[in-house]
Amino acid sequence: MESRGLTPQEEGVQMMLAADVHLGTKNCDFQMERYTHKRRSDGIHIINLGKTWEKLQLAARVIVAIENPQDIIVQSARPYGQRAVLKFAQYTGAQAIAGRHTPGTFTNQLQTSFCEPRLLILTDPRTDHQPIKEGALGNIPTIAFCDTDSPMRYVDIAIPANNKGRHSIGCLYWLLARMVLQMRGTIGVGQKWDVMVDLFFHREPEEKKETEEQEAVVADYGDYGGAALIGDQWASAPLPEGIASASQIPLVSDAEWATAPVSSISEGWEEVAAPPASGWQ
Repeated sequence: MESRGLTPQEEGVQMMLAADVHLGTKNCDFQMERYTHKRRSDGIHIINLGKTWEKLQLAARVIVAIENPQDIIVQSARPYGQRAVLKFAQYTGAQAIAGRHTPGTFTNQLQTSFCEPRLLILTDPRTDHQPIKEGALGNIPTIAFCDTDSPMRYVDIAIPANNKGRHSIGCLYWLLARMVLQMRGTIGVGQKWDVMVDLFFHREPEEKKETEEQEAVVADYGDYGGAALIGDQWASAPLPEGIASASQIPLVSDAEWATAPVSSISEGWEEVAAPPASGWQ
């Protein structure tokens, strides 16, 4: 058989399978039964990824139909979706709200953060219940990623998917952003998007802290003209002769540094006699 390239749908379905987008929960809402394929022996519902792909395309068409991208708000109160919504907003031009939703953002005109979006994109209808209710009061169309146990009330376009895993959420927002840019003509249909899907994944604070500490060590030692020793390189550094471990290196106090002669501080240096005080002109 002749080998053929994967279609965009087949490629997207493979990516969603790798990110566990198809894994639902043990509970299933009656309105989400139409999007489930079957149920595993352990009770987990399997989501039909073909319908997920169709709903992603529908959502992308709705997003492209809005002339001003600033009228679109993408929001996530879940920590796993905050980095994804920020990246989605960066590449599509929408506004992102990452973190807790301030009540009255869409209804109270006296608030400084008041806005009237034309479209609302949410990560989880259960966690983001407050913006869904305010959007319903303001007649704002709502797109949401819905798991098998998610409530569907006030959701206009439900994208069936796993909205609890960090890889799943990042993959969904990456696919949706790529579809939007393709429909706008920014990216060719057969052209590969140069933005990696890893940028949309949630990063743990410990990982960020370790990276920042290593960068700070390199920056501190940059003025000394030599590279800093990071991590395991300290253990492999050579010790002076006659010393078995680093704990045996004697410490020199400030007073000893001040009173020690030059020759005792560094061997091999020539002793330089200090000029008389009256010799300076």
